Amino acid sequence: MSVHTIRSPRRSRFRAAGPLLAALSLLLALPVAAQAADTPSVPERGSAYLGMGVAAHDGVGGLPRDTRAAQTEGVDVASYQGNVNWSALWNSGVKWAYSKATEGTYYTNPSFAQQYNGSYNVGMIRGAYHFATPDTTSGAAQANYFVDHGGGWSKDGKTLPGVLDIEWNPYGAQCYGKSASAMVSWIRDFANTYKSRTGRDVVIYTATSWWQSCTGNSAAFGSTNPLWVARYASSVGALPAGWGFYTMWQYTSTGPTVGDHNKFNGALDRVQALANG
Repeated sequence: MSVHTIRSPRRSRFRAAGPLLAALSLLLALPVAAQAADTPSVPERGSAYLGMGVAAHDGVGGLPRDTRAAQTEGVDVASYQGNVNWSALWNSGVKWAYSKATEGTYYTNPSFAQQYNGSYNVGMIRGAYHFATPDTTSGAAQANYFVDHGGGWSKDGKTLPGVLDIEWNPYGAQCYGKSASAMVSWIRDFANTYKSRTGRDVVIYTATSWWQSCTGNSAAFGSTNPLWVARYASSVGALPAGWGFYTMWQYTSTGPTVGDHNKFNGALDRVQALANG
């Protein structure tokens, strides 16, 4: 006599439902995973650099057109570039350089000595820049921190005045949570403190669109502070209010040897004149 196994209807229903429940769980998890993938990661504090937000906010166009006006090639570097091949840059025609020294009042560039001294040693005229974080400490505090950690100036003919890099906030709201008037006050605080410490007017690096959005297109600094404007296109375009011309132009982040390349608005003797004050 054969024995037949009688399957429980309830157990069969559970077995059939198993794959359906697994599929449902997967579908429910997909939006969460997609949401996580769409959430932009915030970079580590200290990792910001000159022009970090330019391509994302202003886009990238062509390279500068040939011009009869004399221009002098320069580069800017930060810690992510490490030890820089300054001889290769010098031989390619680069004559001036800026290295990131500080950010906020919490960061110094670990590669600053090699970059700052290395450019000087091959014959370049060089300077230092500070990445501003107006939401962390005052302009005066950051200017003092900058001067105390490499951002000073000496009249040796080879040292350019310091640069205030004021642009999109890579760590949060693009204007650092400040109104236009509060941002102008912060920049003025930095500029006044830097001048009192060094005797020089700080160079202001910015992008026109950021300046318009976050300072209300203030014209307060055009008569005193040299302008270093950022625009990755074939022409420099409109300048921030108050400036009738630019002193330096960061025109690309994809140049040879070091990505960030710049044009000084004048021949080498004008670079030397800025260094000498």
